[in-house]
Amino acid sequence: MEGGGIIGSTTAYFLTHHPSYNPSLHKITILESASIAAGASGKAGGLLALWAYPSCIVPLSYRLHKELADEYNGAKRWGYRTLKVCALSAHGRNYNEDIGAKGGKGEEWNKIPKIQGAPGKPKKSKRSQVPDDLDWFNQDAIDGYDEMGNTSNTAQVHPYLFTTSMVDLAVEAGAKVVLGRVTAIGHTKVDGVKSVTYEDKETKGSQTINATDVVLAAGPWTSHVWPDAPIASSRAHSVVIEAEVSPYAIFSDITLPNDFKGKKGYRHANRVSPELYARPDGSVYACGETDDLIDIPQTADLVQVDESRCQDVIDYVGSISEPMRKGKVLAKQACYLPSVIGGNGPLIGETGIPGLFMATGHTCWGIQNSCATGKLISEFVFDGEAKSARIGSLDPRHVL
Repeated sequence: MEGGGIIGSTTAYFLTHHPSYNPSLHKITILESASIAAGASGKAGGLLALWAYPSCIVPLSYRLHKELADEYNGAKRWGYRTLKVCALSAHGRNYNEDIGAKGGKGEEWNKIPKIQGAPGKPKKSKRSQVPDDLDWFNQDAIDGYDEMGNTSNTAQVHPYLFTTSMVDLAVEAGAKVVLGRVTAIGHTKVDGVKSVTYEDKETKGSQTINATDVVLAAGPWTSHVWPDAPIASSRAHSVVIEAEVSPYAIFSDITLPNDFKGKKGYRHANRVSPELYARPDGSVYACGETDDLIDIPQTADLVQVDESRCQDVIDYVGSISEPMRKGKVLAKQACYLPSVIGGNGPLIGETGIPGLFMATGHTCWGIQNSCATGKLISEFVFDGEAKSARIGSLDPRHVL
């Protein structure tokens, strides 16, 4: 397994729980260059939805999330729960009257493409239709509300806890974690995969592992390991704010006043769209836009965090919510999201080289689609084909 993020961890789990797996015969290694869940898998929102995309794997993955939560007490172990989802349009208020520069720099907000699969389009509704329990926003700021999902089709997990739990369960079943950066995959087009060479994280020495099967599950770093992989990356910033609020995921559309002043000024035009996910641990995850300003570094622990972009998110959500404005900021962070160049991702399955599989390019739905991906890769490895879903449209050989 090349990659210790959510895709590599769930793949390791399903490989070690496949009926054909025999720990005395099969050796499964997770090779991770930094640490488990060091990238987006530890810094994502963790939203699960039947209205996500692509539709060929979403239902399977959503069901598997529920089954895993039931089996391992996911509610306690990794924060699994169902929740409501809505689109909320609001006008922000200026709470920083004495600081900051007047007006933004006019940049357009670059939305994370998460809601393209949501049922219906966000629309303005009467303010009276806002649910009573959605009480953590300034009621006089709300312009419109629209339900996008409910507890029958939407859930969430804490991504870091879920990823590390999957690794722990895989290790308990016989898998092994090795920290090192892959430098070469020994193979021939006819005979297939032979080995994986990596640089040990601690010693910096070169090590080689013999291998019969290799899964490329390095997310936005996949093309670093396999240059032919058509994977691009974009950076996204997020914050975590301490607040005990009702269980909602919010896709906001905020109109800022012309004289809006953030603590460090702000860079955008008057409309911004941060996402907010309430979590059962008494916090709210809020994410900003994506950017392509800085190339992805060699490893996840070298990702640069732009404090001003995190502050933008804090200022924007605070302009319409008192708990967000007054809550303690628990984390400011950034990660890179993988996408398939040209679209039509993720890529799951055979590459044309015997024993080499690809599982990458999951965009912003990596946590949601991780279980289906892991399950399907385990079937490719042990059964020779995908059995649980028809995923011909996601075949990596279409683009390699």
